[in-house]
Amino acid sequence: MGDLQPVRVLLADDHPILRAGLRKLLESEPGFVVAGEVGDGRAAIELARTVPADLMLLDLAMPAAGGLDVLRELAKDGSTLRVVILTASIDPEQVTAALKLGARGVLMKSAATELLFTCARRVMAGEYWVGRETVAGLVQALGAEPPKDRLLPFGLTARELDVLTLVADGAPNREIADQLGISEQTVKHHLTRIFDKTGQSSRVELVLFAQRHRLVQPNA
Repeated sequence: MGDLQPVRVLLADDHPILRAGLRKLLESEPGFVVAGEVGDGRAAIELARTVPADLMLLDLAMPAAGGLDVLRELAKDGSTLRVVILTASIDPEQVTAALKLGARGVLMKSAATELLFTCARRVMAGEYWVGRETVAGLVQALGAEPPKDRLLPFGLTARELDVLTLVADGAPNREIADQLGISEQTVKHHLTRIFDKTGQSSRVELVLFAQRHRLVQPNA
């Protein structure tokens, strides 16, 4: 990260061994420093309020206050701290709730080590990070009714709507290309136009936008 200031990270998890492992992992990577750690939700809220930091890795299930409760309190504070939920398991409804409360990412504890840094860097760059399966689950979790017609709002073409539907299903570009019989480069061109037309900047934002405006329907 060159001469840039390191990302200051807060750790909130009730398992000391996991926190120790995360601390060692983060501090072994240039550009990151652990600014504080706690083992329960109430302490996490206080830590966020008192210790200057850029990013918090927050366990979903903790004593005193759960991860969603922590997010709720930070939202009330108007905190600019970027929060990634770090969890062993999460259902789509919880993912949706976390994003609505201000979380910028969801990372499974079973994820490969390099994904932690990818997630952290993406979130610090202003993006959202949610795994493919979780993105697909957002459609069902948001629970919008299926669109009553196939009009093309926001200036979307029929093919762009096809691409958007597959994005909402969690498909990566290569799979979208295979399903639609087009090249990955063409998929990228479609996505660029979709982002421009909808004013969104990430796949997660796009899925949320598509659900809110009933552009896609939940899978059966």
